[in-house]
Amino acid sequence: MHSFAISPVDRALEKSLQNKVDRKTKPLGALGQLETLAVQIGLIQQTPTPALQQPQMLVFAGDHGAAKAGVSAYPQDVTWQMVENFLAGGAAINIFARRNGLGLSVLDCGVAHDFGGPRDGLIDLKVAPGTANYLEAPAMTTAQCAQAIEQGAGVVLGLAAAGCNVVGFGEMGIGNTAAASLITHCLTGTPLAGCVGRGTGLDDAGLARKQALLETALTRYRAAGGADEAFAVLAEFGGFEIATMVGAMLAAAEAKMVLLIDGFIVGAAALVAARLEPALRDYCVFCHRSAEPGHAAQLATLGAEPLLDLGLRLGEGTGAALAYPLLQAAVAFLNEMASFESAGVADKS
Repeated sequence: MHSFAISPVDRALEKSLQNKVDRKTKPLGALGQLETLAVQIGLIQQTPTPALQQPQMLVFAGDHGAAKAGVSAYPQDVTWQMVENFLAGGAAINIFARRNGLGLSVLDCGVAHDFGGPRDGLIDLKVAPGTANYLEAPAMTTAQCAQAIEQGAGVVLGLAAAGCNVVGFGEMGIGNTAAASLITHCLTGTPLAGCVGRGTGLDDAGLARKQALLETALTRYRAAGGADEAFAVLAEFGGFEIATMVGAMLAAAEAKMVLLIDGFIVGAAALVAARLEPALRDYCVFCHRSAEPGHAAQLATLGAEPLLDLGLRLGEGTGAALAYPLLQAAVAFLNEMASFESAGVADKS
């Protein structure tokens, strides 16, 4: 697997960016998180006049062997059926991406379905038709995990070469909140019970069953000497969509793009990517606080303060697409808003 050269953002510009924000016609700090966001984007792009170009949403799709054991409220077929819905333009992410001027591509990273040759808007990166069942064996081999990471990186490097400098991450995969729960537990040290939620809508009995199944998977991994090293945990419990996303994130940070991090499953990929390359964190904008309980552990570990808190738990990258106009607003006020000097407005004495 190729290594990524991700450097922390150069903070030499920080003082002048902050000064530019502070001299705008407003009380100090009055635009709250938008001010932090404007400075972050300026630092990522290393300019006092940042611009968001050709924003692209990527929805990573894959199936999970453990889904058949009952870790989700929905049958596995929903993964490929939702991919068809994305391709037809009918899902929530399609609506929000269109509304906010984001391009959208769906990546088949390992869906257990044949989509029948090249399709508009679908990128074929299928590693295998779904992962193995991690209740019985590792979800993927190290070679499969490395292949997925490599393929995700390739897609994003192509986007960067075409002039895109902001990429949003979304996902689709029945069973992937369970995989994200296991990854979150291993990489944050939060007790498993604090990482497991209702996913697509499990009732109390379903939630208890999901937790028991995940305890079984953990016990098997620990008995085999499984450690909390990011790549090992990803290969053990992840989905091909999560692994492909990790590669895409690493490449995006290497290319100094702005990364729009969605909710709990995308957050699990971000945890892995940031554990592999800590400097990645500088390039991430955390878009919303998911209703999934494990998301709080991810945000705390990554030191992240998300932009929105709307009780969302849909996935697909919907939170990232909804937050994108806030990035546009941050860049616009930095570039277009008058300063006290230019407007002839008296500053406080």
